[in-house]
Amino acid sequence: MEFLFILLALVVICGVVAVPALRRRRAEQDAVRGAGAAVDPVGAFGFVPPGQLDVRLPGPDPELLAAVEEARRTQDWKPASELLARTSATEAAELRWQRVQTLAGAAAQELAEAPGTGGMWLRHWRVVAPKDAGGAAVQAEFLVQQALRDPSSQDFRMILEEARTVCAEAALLAPGDPVPYIVELGVARGLGASEAEFQSVWETVVSRAPQHMGAHLAALRYWSAKWHGSREQADAFAQRAAASAAQGSLLPALPLFAVHDHLPDVQLVRSLFQSAVIRQAIEGAQFAVANAPEDHPVLPHVRHLLVWFLVRADRHGEALEQLRKVDGHIGAVPWTYEADPVAAYTAYRAMAVAGWESGRNSA
Repeated sequence: MEFLFILLALVVICGVVAVPALRRRRAEQDAVRGAGAAVDPVGAFGFVPPGQLDVRLPGPDPELLAAVEEARRTQDWKPASELLARTSATEAAELRWQRVQTLAGAAAQELAEAPGTGGMWLRHWRVVAPKDAGGAAVQAEFLVQQALRDPSSQDFRMILEEARTVCAEAALLAPGDPVPYIVELGVARGLGASEAEFQSVWETVVSRAPQHMGAHLAALRYWSAKWHGSREQADAFAQRAAASAAQGSLLPALPLFAVHDHLPDVQLVRSLFQSAVIRQAIEGAQFAVANAPEDHPVLPHVRHLLVWFLVRADRHGEALEQLRKVDGHIGAVPWTYEADPVAAYTAYRAMAVAGWESGRNSA
């Protein structure tokens, strides 16, 4: 009898909570489909057609894409090596980190598509030029990405230990470069390093690049409840970083990433995105975007996440402002968390357009 009461209670809860939530979700999806029928974001606003959206990068970097395409087409690693050699570890640390990530991701993707032979250019790079600091950094990041693709693999820890060894090698080859230590943050996260161990690596990173947004995003994953720590630790880390931000830094946007990491999978309260916590995080990110250099390599990352939050908060005009800056490249959170990044991005783009049109027509 007690079991029947529990079962009845669960049915009632599902009827009161889950069903309305599912209806709201279906309504949002219907709104997206309706938006596509009523307003064509491509034709009316000049946005890029879905089939032409680039999922490799959050924003344009023609030199990097040329190097990636050359490596894929001919297996020639030299353009990538030359590009990283020209990307200063001190004056362009953010750009260097993003380029290392992308090159490693390209090799990992090729290997996934062709096991055993894909991404051979990276192996050639390391064999032919073992003292190339850029090649060592790319290999270290490649190993981290490979390990994190399948944490259940029996080789998981072995791959991460190898990545740690290559990080140390890359650091010796390029003294002062923060990138090998940023890669090592991923190693520490994957291996479940203690806070003391993680903090030791983190202090090395900030001694070289205290305002490095990419490094802070990597560290945030360690403190996030999804990876290691707790929501309170992640929020505290993000708030401290935002408070220490220099003029033109993107660090005031870090709390928005922390909020995104801890949003519930099922958002039952529609007003959640009008709450004070999210409103303040959005305002911090908007402040960062308004004051950061237009060519900041991580700026598109912040703009993409702002689009997601602004659409959910029904602030469609502000979302469109960000979309006009980033449309064309969608290799950023939150789209890359989705099984189909193009579908996710175009859905939010359609909602932004439809919401803005609706508000303009009702004014």
